[in-house]
Amino acid sequence: MTSQPTPPVEPEPGDDPARRGEDLAALLERLLSASQGRTQKDLASEAGISYPTLNAWMNRTRGTSRIDPEKLRAMVEVFRRWGVRTTPREFFEAVGRPVPGPSRDEREARLLKLYRQLPEARQRALLKDAEAMLQVSRIT
Repeated sequence: MTSQPTPPVEPEPGDDPARRGEDLAALLERLLSASQGRTQKDLASEAGISYPTLNAWMNRTRGTSRIDPEKLRAMVEVFRRWGVRTTPREFFEAVGRPVPGPSRDEREARLLKLYRQLPEARQRALLKDAEAMLQVSRIT
């Protein structure tokens, strides 16, 4: 029995094989070129990064392995505001790091959403549990 060949699957925008292995400088160069008239200085200013630091990353004269994750997320948000499609995954992979879970704000929003769905008695119990966890974390 022979099987029919399956058609190739179209890659997602961030999964473009040509982009895999792209370092931060190449990623930023590509995204800036797609952002119509925006410059490194614009990106640095809006993302809260000093221009000399961003420029050093672009010129590969400064390491990128220890960049604060919030700075990476800030750059993602700036590009998204500019209408450029990108993901945190692209940035974390470009600096050679695993993509962390949701940010603190996302975790807090998720926790609050779950809390509000609980009946009042369960909300009180959750608060007691959280206070107990806090006490234990202070001891250790």
